[in-house]
Amino acid sequence: MPQLTINGRSVTVENGVTVLEAARGLGITLPTLCHLPGKPAFTSCMICVVKNEVTGRLIPSCSAPVMEGMVITTDSDEVRQERKKILDLLLSEHSGDCEAPCTTTCPARMDIPLMIRQIAGGQLKEAYETVTDRIALPAVLGRICPAPCEKACRRGHHDAPVSICLLKRFAADEALKVDADVPPSPEGLRRTSRAASAPDKRIAIIGAGPAGLAAAFYLARSGYACTVLDEHEAPGGQLRYRVARDKLPMDVLDREIDVIRKLGVLFQMNTRIEPGAGIQRLKANYDAIVLTPGRTHGDSWHLWPVESDGRGVKVETGTFRTSDPMIFAGGEVVHAGQMSVRAVAHGKSIACAIDQWLGGRPVVGLEKSFESRLGQLKEGEIGEMMKDADPGTRVEPEGEHGAGYSTDKAVQESRRCLQCDCRKAKHCKLRDLSVEYGASQKVFTGSSRTKFVKTVSPQVIFEPGKCIKCGICVRLSGLAFLGRGYETVVGVPFGDSLKSALGSAAADCVRNCPTGALAWKADA
Repeated sequence: MPQLTINGRSVTVENGVTVLEAARGLGITLPTLCHLPGKPAFTSCMICVVKNEVTGRLIPSCSAPVMEGMVITTDSDEVRQERKKILDLLLSEHSGDCEAPCTTTCPARMDIPLMIRQIAGGQLKEAYETVTDRIALPAVLGRICPAPCEKACRRGHHDAPVSICLLKRFAADEALKVDADVPPSPEGLRRTSRAASAPDKRIAIIGAGPAGLAAAFYLARSGYACTVLDEHEAPGGQLRYRVARDKLPMDVLDREIDVIRKLGVLFQMNTRIEPGAGIQRLKANYDAIVLTPGRTHGDSWHLWPVESDGRGVKVETGTFRTSDPMIFAGGEVVHAGQMSVRAVAHGKSIACAIDQWLGGRPVVGLEKSFESRLGQLKEGEIGEMMKDADPGTRVEPEGEHGAGYSTDKAVQESRRCLQCDCRKAKHCKLRDLSVEYGASQKVFTGSSRTKFVKTVSPQVIFEPGKCIKCGICVRLSGLAFLGRGYETVVGVPFGDSLKSALGSAAADCVRNCPTGALAWKADA
């Protein structure tokens, strides 16, 4: 039985065991993309590379058998750089979107395609939860948002964009009709070891406009005791005092503010906080302060006891932390003229940063992931994207001006969505490893990207542009390698259907695919 050393630890294994298996036996995790337990090694991705210090060579751990006296290093700078280079190469021909253009354009980064799938499937409670994971006032914004997401909607290349704002409004209005509760601790704002201590942490929020309301919404959902202080008679800020009533009925705003009240947020109205002594009193009685007073007169933002620049209060990008570590700022006090949806996005980011700070974790704001982007469409690609979408024209609401969708109309409009996000964006091993190793699609670039193609079955979507030729689906099903050399692709042989090629192995193929090349149509 051969003996080897891995990361300074000695281990004896059975003959025929691979370096990957030996490392896992010691609890050492090595990255893999093409490895399929129980099947012979394919050694196509090479991401499992390690260094044999005896020979000085880098070797693929999934196929290299253990040899007596090996000294293996799995995580040195040299090994990590080699893995990054491998990922850079894989990404150079990876053609597809991690997130849909509508999501990446939305200032709040709402998962729009997921919301639309849920509406189309009649999952209205889930659709509301998806919206409120990123947008605190969806019924309000569904009426007043200028909809930058719709300008980015690829359906507009065919006929007209999907009515995203009206669908968001529909999900919110339906939830408010039944007095739906919002769930605690949304994704991206989860507390860890100090869950029980959150109620003891008190947050003061200066300003009851969209940024302040959003910060209160997300902080309260995560268990913090929030008090909103505002000099006006009623909360809402610009939403109440600067938006036309025919565009935003006050009962809609009041109902959404009531949702925030139900979370335990306290409102102290007719309360003006002076930049000097007022702030100092709050600092003595609260654990953090959110500075969102809205539009200030002239350049009076410079009176607040934090650094400012030529536009407003100066904040750290991503965290909205000011020069005072206890104060976080957002909305128009940071930059005048913000869209309400951007102010709401500020509130979410502020809440996340405060949660990190009070939890003793690094203050980095909302997590940023690797983004693969398809970019501008080529000729014929919109037809590929239309394969699984309703071909009908844009659906308009019935009734007078300002009317929203009925359920039937909302479902009909939802089915127009091209669903051009990746269904496995949250479970993609290639994406996760690209984040871990700092990989980039731009290191190795060709003259043009792979043309977008989509094959659909009743349950599964196959996008060859996202395939890294790991061979897993080929080993499990009737899919095959087609072509030779650089032209090799994975596809359905002999003109067969995707359903027939996958056969009974469809679930195994989708589960083991390391990218979004194979995914369930209904997946999040």
